[in-house]
Amino acid sequence: MSFIENLGMALSSLKAHKMRSILTMLGIIIGVGAVIIVVAIGQGGEAMLKSQITGPGNTIEMFYQPSDEEIRSNPNVFQQSPFKQEDIRVLEQLPEIKRVVASSTKLSTARLQTESADVSTTGINQAYLQLNELKVEKGRGFSSADFLGGRRAGIISNKLQEKLFKEENPVGKIIMVSNQPIEIIGVLEKPTGLLAFGSMEVYLPFQTWRNIFGSSDFTQVTLQAASAEQLQVAGKKAAKLLNNLHNTEKSYQVINMEEIAQGVGQVTKIMTLIIGSIAGISLFVGGIGVMNIMLVSVTERTREIGIRMALGATRGQVLTQFLIESMTLTLIGGILGIFLGWGTSTIVSYFAGWPSLVSWQVVVGGVLFSMIIGVLFGLLPANKAAKLDPIDSLRYE
Repeated sequence: MSFIENLGMALSSLKAHKMRSILTMLGIIIGVGAVIIVVAIGQGGEAMLKSQITGPGNTIEMFYQPSDEEIRSNPNVFQQSPFKQEDIRVLEQLPEIKRVVASSTKLSTARLQTESADVSTTGINQAYLQLNELKVEKGRGFSSADFLGGRRAGIISNKLQEKLFKEENPVGKIIMVSNQPIEIIGVLEKPTGLLAFGSMEVYLPFQTWRNIFGSSDFTQVTLQAASAEQLQVAGKKAAKLLNNLHNTEKSYQVINMEEIAQGVGQVTKIMTLIIGSIAGISLFVGGIGVMNIMLVSVTERTREIGIRMALGATRGQVLTQFLIESMTLTLIGGILGIFLGWGTSTIVSYFAGWPSLVSWQVVVGGVLFSMIIGVLFGLLPANKAAKLDPIDSLRYE
């Protein structure tokens, strides 16, 4: 008997017992679907974390860690901003560096009439906008004139708008930031995703920020290398340049965000593997269900098996018939499980705000694993059917 004939008989048998076949496949559907969901969400979460850590790309974070001697000589060193305007100018001269993103942040109070809120006020340079897009929902973003003229203009977060203005449009209105008037020119989009937390924020051109807080230093500096190949060279040169400029040895250092992202990726991969393995247990349980139903099927079709063997069917042909039936059952369940996993992971990722990464390797693996389960858990029932004695089978009631 050919493979096509065996496949036709398998489909006919499954069709004759629809409800039983569906309930048997349910374990396989859930198992395959669960594995795909876990892997897809894990990979999507990993991609989102990496993008948040590394930013647009080729970036290096600079930080200042004073030595023991510096701390002893100046106990207030941690209260001072580590980067001067001169530092930014010399860093911009390095050929390996495409742009220097500098910002300063202070906690202050924003007030509108009787309403007030504690806010994080950040002064940014123009390069900040070229690397980190401020997505404005209402009004407009900063222009070159805002930076050059030090205009008292600010962009606020969506949460601060809700706090101070409720439902009113704040664009064009004046708020007091550290008792200084600031015109609101834009409102940021509301953050989305499971990991999005709204915060009270005000963004100002750095010259405006300096005039309000009386400081011309920067608290944070990010370097963007001209290319990925120049990332390490740019970081080493920048750290050496600032250490020489400030007469320190290793106080100024850099963090390669790509390396941190790779470390985070390793952790998420391990977690995805562990959780995926736990989800894979349901596949094993589903395989036991398949074996149980196939054993019942062999018992029910004992006379049919006896007739086939009396008409000349070999034990190998009977074994093959039941193996193909078992594989068909698990394969259909596996394919349905793939659709379940694909659809569910897409929905979850949409609401979570990260990409759904269903790789073809996982899909192919799900199909192959389903077939392997059909073979492994179908061997015992198929072997039992093949070993039946034709005469005893014909007498079976």
